[in-house]
Amino acid sequence: MDDLQSSTPIRPLHVEIDGMVKYRQAYSVEDLAGFLLSERWPHLENDTRTFHRALATAMEAMQLYLDPEIARKAFVEAAHASKMHILPDDMDETKAGGRSTTKAPPKRGNWRSSHRRKMHPVR
Repeated sequence: MDDLQSSTPIRPLHVEIDGMVKYRQAYSVEDLAGFLLSERWPHLENDTRTFHRALATAMEAMQLYLDPEIARKAFVEAAHASKMHILPDDMDETKAGGRSTTKAPPKRGNWRSSHRRKMHPVR
């Protein structure tokens, strides 16, 4: 009887792969490999060394030869080389003033309740 594992879990992340401020979630090394191999990954803009390192570490982590956290880290480096943002990893840089374009995925709710206009008296 084969003892196959269906996925290799990682700390969840959101990758900005579909365009600016459009995030997709990853929960496993298999998800990371899927992003790397998808047509949405900006292959021509990527530093090929970081791309190949991320892909190789993902394959090794899926075969349980490597810690999944190493594959996650290599993926984040490859995404950054391709000018993509990763959440929650980039949140600290945003707060510190590093990457000013990083935005969290939009929250649901009524935007008007949190953005009320202040009325100033007319003189």
